[in-house]
Amino acid sequence: MATALLTSITPGLAPRLPSLLPMDKYRGAVVEDLQLPPAFSLPSHESISRAIQLAYDRDFSHIPVLNINRRPLGYVDVAALKDKWEAGIAQPNDSVVKYMTKFNRKASEPYTLITPDTPLADLAEFLRDNLFALVTDYDRKFVLAVATSQDLDNFVSRRGISG
Repeated sequence: MATALLTSITPGLAPRLPSLLPMDKYRGAVVEDLQLPPAFSLPSHESISRAIQLAYDRDFSHIPVLNINRRPLGYVDVAALKDKWEAGIAQPNDSVVKYMTKFNRKASEPYTLITPDTPLADLAEFLRDNLFALVTDYDRKFVLAVATSQDLDNFVSRRGISG
């Protein structure tokens, strides 16, 4: 029906419709509709041995690292961290902050705010260039969840939406 309406208004656009309306794939859904589990994150002083254990317990490949005020500093790539530990580069009691990837906080690369109300089309666009997205409150004080491309794929398959 939407295709018919769009075609009647703008003939010739129907064949290109999917590329023009990526949000249609998600039918107006927002991040909250993904029903993500609460975020799991690490304090910057956590040991890498504990970080690896917690990551494997929860089946996470990347874990956000927070400062004492719970602000995101960066993230730990668990597989890379484990490789460094096994190679003897990292010691079990080393702090995760030593091996984390820091978030880029330059004025030239503004922070992209992803909240529970962010449209899934916007999240999908963000995830084209990023491994994951931190879902935060509007003031960016708390990490509420972590979203990945796999979460989007699962949402689409659960809803029977064709991409």
